[in-house]
Amino acid sequence: MKRREFITLAGGAAAAWPLAARAQQPERMRRIAVLSGAVETDLEIQARNAAFRQALQQLGWTDQQNVQIDYRWVSSDNDHIRRVVAELVALTPDVILATGSPNVGALHKATRTVPIVFVGVIDPVGAGIVDSLARPGGNLTGFTWFEYGVSGKWVELLKEIAPRVRRAAVLRDPASPGGIGQFAAIQGAAPSLGVELRAVGVLNAGEIERAVTAFAREPNGGLIVTISGGTIAHRDLIGTLAARHRLPTVYPARYFVSGGGLFSYGPDTIDPYRRAAGYVNRILKGEQPADLPVQASTKFELVINLKTARALGLEVPPTLLARADEVIE
Repeated sequence: MKRREFITLAGGAAAAWPLAARAQQPERMRRIAVLSGAVETDLEIQARNAAFRQALQQLGWTDQQNVQIDYRWVSSDNDHIRRVVAELVALTPDVILATGSPNVGALHKATRTVPIVFVGVIDPVGAGIVDSLARPGGNLTGFTWFEYGVSGKWVELLKEIAPRVRRAAVLRDPASPGGIGQFAAIQGAAPSLGVELRAVGVLNAGEIERAVTAFAREPNGGLIVTISGGTIAHRDLIGTLAARHRLPTVYPARYFVSGGGLFSYGPDTIDPYRRAAGYVNRILKGEQPADLPVQASTKFELVINLKTARALGLEVPPTLLARADEVIE
């Protein structure tokens, strides 16, 4: 072989080596962070995360194969939320899935670059998290639970299932926009139904127990439980107090009732996590949260626990039973 031909052949082979090496390199492992507002052992949180993982897998993303999922759980303490949020942002994930207004609000303050898909924010526009539902405009998009007006429906249903109720303690987070908005909607509906309201904070168990016990000393009372990190974390205590003091109680989601609560009216809490997987998939493939519209819940459920109704001496109207999506015997 002539010297010039050898040099040309060798040079071509050398140029091809980097291309071959790049072709053999595995696809980069992507990283998803998941921030939940409850403890790891919470069965509801486990069901949500399982639905998210399953939907991701159907879209081609499998944990520890082509994506790494990092989970974090936080209490309702704002300092704890900020510490965990800072830790997650420092991981530089490709996208974060976050639940609840306090967690999402803390993430919004911590980063304007990491893509975030949220679930469970009631009024993201009012909270300043997105510019509009149709065009979020920043690094966040996701799925809302419901409009505040749904909260007024809880008073109506409570009166329908327990007509004797004249007083209602509203368990809500006074420090969050969601807690304030839900309480305002309940206040708007209560006077026409002849129901006097009393607000009860849910930041700690002691506060809940003292307030509900004092409230129950007078007759014709009931409870309205709003959706918040505090009511979710303390739902077993709330259910115990409602049963102990024989207080008819309306809850915002099914999992309160499956645990023994009287009845609930609210969105399907699992389906948004399947839908969130679709948004995470689109972001991992290059789309921007700013271009993905915020979506509202599409299914609301009325769930009634007849066993609890009987224990409280309540006869559920047949018309209400007929409207129920699920009746627990």
